[in-house]
Amino acid sequence: MDLSTIRHPVADDSKAVDALILRRLESDVVLINQIGHYIVNSGGKRLRPLSVLLAARACGYSGERHIDLAAIVEFIHTSTLLHDDVIDNSEMRRNRETANAVWGNEASVLVGDFLYSRAFEMMVDVGSMRVMEVLAHATNRIAAGEVLQLLNARDADTDEARYMEVIERKTATLFAAGTRLGAILAETTPEVEEALASYGLNLGIAFQLIDDALDYSTNNESLDKNVGDDLDEGKPTLPLIRAMAVGTAEQRAMLRDCIEHGGRERIDAVIEAIASTDAIAYTGDLAKRHAQKAREALEILDPSPARDAMATLADFAVSRSY
Repeated sequence: MDLSTIRHPVADDSKAVDALILRRLESDVVLINQIGHYIVNSGGKRLRPLSVLLAARACGYSGERHIDLAAIVEFIHTSTLLHDDVIDNSEMRRNRETANAVWGNEASVLVGDFLYSRAFEMMVDVGSMRVMEVLAHATNRIAAGEVLQLLNARDADTDEARYMEVIERKTATLFAAGTRLGAILAETTPEVEEALASYGLNLGIAFQLIDDALDYSTNNESLDKNVGDDLDEGKPTLPLIRAMAVGTAEQRAMLRDCIEHGGRERIDAVIEAIASTDAIAYTGDLAKRHAQKAREALEILDPSPARDAMATLADFAVSRSY
């Protein structure tokens, strides 16, 4: 499925977002410019700003403030990537060295802070307390999700409910905030606003579920990370949780040990254990159910190319291989 087709209804808006991001990255501190441009131009899918643009247009918004909000959402997301890679000691992302691998942890954390604060400067420029409220709440929930994930690390007893709470807070919250903002800009009814937030939440959950399933794919050439990263970092994601629930006693013992002590050197055995169960299919089916919920949330909107693109984006979230 081609993302360019999904972007088509907001193609000009997307170009404006890219230009704004580059302008607002500028700093008189050279290192900020270097790291900021490095990560922003590293080939991400930009799904979060895309969902903001589509939501605004699908709700009938005809102004330009959605450009600012889409850039703000991308800055927040980018800052979390910088922080995540430091926390996880990651060395590769999107087939490139991570910023912390190139410039060090201290610089990555501080530039992440710069992007957060730049996002809040831009929020003030929008001049809406409602926008500030939504984004401030979202960033707080994202930070709490990071802490929850840290608590789950190396804990082989993490269950599906704890895992789902992390991905809802850490990933889906920003999607939900972005699509809610599109409805807020269009001054829709509370019912439409909640429906758009539901769309974003379920889209984000579906996206993360597939991301976690892809971490155990052997065809990882186009993935954003190396196969087995989650395992090496001690993250008990749903494929592992499900495989432990339904696998043999020997498989459970091996997977538990890998979660608790790291298991990249045993990744082939882990993938084989997961493949021998329904773990990938189980994860994919759950992602499809959330994608369907996202599509159903759009029924409150009038038909439009932007609404159709949002429905297709939900399909892309679960059908992608990267």
